Amino acid sequence: MTLAAVIDEMDDGPADADGFLKGVYAHAPQTTAFNKLRKRLLRQLRQALDDFGMLRDQKRWLVGLSGGKDSYSLLALLLDLQWRGLLPVELIACNLDQGQPNFPKHVLPDYLSSIGVAHRIEYRDTYSVVKEKVPEGATYCALCSRLRRGNLYRVAREEGCDALLLGHHRDDILETFFMNLFHGGRLAAMPAKLLNDESDLFVLRPLAYCAEEDLAKFSSAMQFPIIPCDLCGSQDGLQRNAMKQMLSTMETQMPGRKDRMLRALSHVNPSHLLDPNLFDFAGLVSSPKA
Repeated sequence: MTLAAVIDEMDDGPADADGFLKGVYAHAPQTTAFNKLRKRLLRQLRQALDDFGMLRDQKRWLVGLSGGKDSYSLLALLLDLQWRGLLPVELIACNLDQGQPNFPKHVLPDYLSSIGVAHRIEYRDTYSVVKEKVPEGATYCALCSRLRRGNLYRVAREEGCDALLLGHHRDDILETFFMNLFHGGRLAAMPAKLLNDESDLFVLRPLAYCAEEDLAKFSSAMQFPIIPCDLCGSQDGLQRNAMKQMLSTMETQMPGRKDRMLRALSHVNPSHLLDPNLFDFAGLVSSPKA
């Protein structure tokens, strides 16, 4: 039995947990629907850890916490697995305070302290850099993401971590795939496991199999103290929003389509594409019948 399958044999909730896990699930409803949702997310997360070898030689992880529903959910699910002995890795949560106006600085440290999670709040005013460098009307996401990622890499090194964990999920991966297809002219998405350019840190996305809709329901039920983004989240007309709407329409018209598309990204046939760097088309030879 795989460790992901072990999730199905778990108890239905944290009611029998010790004080630590009860603190994490302090606001969670004790309902059958929520317990099924929790177990489904845990199973999908654990399956991603297995499929992509995320636990190989890993000892300490930095979990990027933005204050949004996805990163809160990632941390809670990791803590759940850790408490159950299914995640033999030390966790430290990190939020990068980017100097955005009206950012509620107390929310994340208060929450993390209340559930007893080791954490680090790092201040770097990347907000001013983004506002200065990005022309009026252009989107902030690309530069903001690069600056944030660079600082998180630095913090991960300083904290002796093997990997940086991010809260990107199934829908983020599909949206990125179509953005690259339509706007970048290439077939690429977000990898579940990536080695950084310096080859000293992994970037892991354990929520790769999890649906955004499920994470939204989980986050709402858990009553996480969500912090909205006043930078990129305040802009209209982003390409990603268009991809999100397109995928939502497809899912409504053809339920289950998102899961099929995600499976397609795991079953690539290079000989049926057009990239001679992936498949030796020129070297194909026929064997005529006598």
